[in-house]
Amino acid sequence: MALLERVGTLLRANINDLIEKAEDPEKLAKQLVLDMENQLLQVKTQVAIAIADQHLLQKKLKEHEEAMNQFNRKAELAVQKQQDDLARAALERSLSHHTLAQGFAQQLEDQTAEADNLRNAFTKLQQKLEETRSACEMLVARNRRARTIGKANAARTLPHTQHTETALNRLRSSIQQREAFNSAQILLDSEPLEDRLITLEREDQIDRLLEDLKSRQPRLT
Repeated sequence: MALLERVGTLLRANINDLIEKAEDPEKLAKQLVLDMENQLLQVKTQVAIAIADQHLLQKKLKEHEEAMNQFNRKAELAVQKQQDDLARAALERSLSHHTLAQGFAQQLEDQTAEADNLRNAFTKLQQKLEETRSACEMLVARNRRARTIGKANAARTLPHTQHTETALNRLRSSIQQREAFNSAQILLDSEPLEDRLITLEREDQIDRLLEDLKSRQPRLT
């Protein structure tokens, strides 16, 4: 998806490096935050749509499973009444609903994966936005202080200049530590698998129930 590609670009961006190299760090910082907020809103909308589609597919799957079970019961009744033609018709309808249920189950699996990806992207983008806001505030403040110190240095002696350079080095070291911390947080993010595992367990349970029902059906002669 193009949206996820744009989000991925934002997540991979080295915000600190971009701001430090910008001609106008404050302007760029504000634009970066604004772009990220817009992307976050778009991802949030897509997450809502994906979840709604997921619920719709779940509903359709359930409807066809219930219809399949209903026609299985009708087939059983027809066999008991020795109405083989009706039993065959009911089994045909049951098989049709079973096929449709399988199709919806596959769509549901795909949709669940897409919804998971979008939710993960939304969570990571939220984190990245907060990190970017903090980084922007820090680096903009650093830029302002650096400009102020630079102007003051013109009227100071060499010892004063050396003292200022030492202070800037300490400030640069502090920012670099923050950058390393932010990068570590992003790298330590893990993909949540709980929702996908729940879906797989549910599908496996449905399959077992279906096989059990079929095994209990009288064989047609």
